[in-house]
Amino acid sequence: MNPSRVDFFVDLAYGLVILLAVGLILVLGTNVGVAFGIGALVSYVVHVVWKMARFDPEWMTEEVTEKVEETLTEEVTESVEKTVAEEVTEEVTESVEKTVAEEVTEEVTEKVEQTVTEEVTENVERTLSEEVDDIIEQLQQVNDRVDRRPRADQIDAMTKDDAETDAEADADAEAENR
Repeated sequence: MNPSRVDFFVDLAYGLVILLAVGLILVLGTNVGVAFGIGALVSYVVHVVWKMARFDPEWMTEEVTEKVEETLTEEVTESVEKTVAEEVTEEVTESVEKTVAEEVTEEVTEKVEQTVTEEVTENVERTLSEEVDDIIEQLQQVNDRVDRRPRADQIDAMTKDDAETDAEADADAEAENR
């Protein structure tokens, strides 16, 4: 027998079995027909794989090789991506945290020093200016009071005049008493 004719009759037989499965679905019910149909399709797939391997032995080797290559490529790629992503994330995070901490600390320190210096200088200048103004005002008031008081020579002259006036008044009083 010719192998091509045998394959034709086997394919025809599988086709009839699948047609029988459809008939069972219609006549006996869905569960029995579906079970029989699935069994027929699975056995047909096994038959096709066997036939491909028989007519082209390299086919099965190539298919398996391709599947293994695809699987390995996917697994290696995922593993490498995951590992690289984790390591890069860790290194970048550490580097960024360190750099940001240093730069922020420096900038904050500079700005705080500058701000504190400016504010303290302004406050000291304002406070000193107010204090000096108050002291000047108090000195002015003291000077005004001092200017209103009689000077020592005026006090002496007034005391002399008072003494003379008192002496004259005493003399007049004695003269009257006499």
